[in-house]
Amino acid sequence: MQNQARLKVFIQDFTRLVDKVGGDEQQIFIAGKELLQSLVAHDDWLPAEFAQSDPERYQQFLLHCDPLERFSVASFVWGPGQSTPIHDHTVWGMVGVMRGGEVCEEFNKEDETGQMLATGRHVMQVGDVDLVSPSVGDIHRVSNALADQVSISIHVYGANIGAVSRHTYEIGSGTAQTFISGYSNAVVPNVWG
Repeated sequence: MQNQARLKVFIQDFTRLVDKVGGDEQQIFIAGKELLQSLVAHDDWLPAEFAQSDPERYQQFLLHCDPLERFSVASFVWGPGQSTPIHDHTVWGMVGVMRGGEVCEEFNKEDETGQMLATGRHVMQVGDVDLVSPSVGDIHRVSNALADQVSISIHVYGANIGAVSRHTYEIGSGTAQTFISGYSNAVVPNVWG
């Protein structure tokens, strides 16, 4: 049985947080990280249709978008061996692992050559929350850490991330390609019923 009340409470609490601190990224990261850790600590609330993997590519399911697009919440579902290209976000974001695990590789674009330089790599386990933004590090590649299982993470971004113009990067040249990710779903969960 799914306890969608957890998502409803998270959305309400996060809305109150944004109402209180506005766009203060540091305060959002401090309080929002705790809220997201609490949400991903439980794996009983995500409706099955927003947890389905696809054999071809990872899925990005919109769970909620604030009416003023101050933040959005999405589930990312990673099939075995799936990963993103190297990409940026252009807004603040938090990634909380709820099921499985993820590998995050960080990059910076070198000023002189324009090449993408790897600056770090870490593995995220269930309950871990990672932060991204132009101010704390915004370019990364994410992969499923498990070769034989699906992994799921819950992402919160400081905009309607599916509508934000962002970039992917070629590792050698650093060439940027603009993209808008959209979402894998046409409807969102009804947490209000």
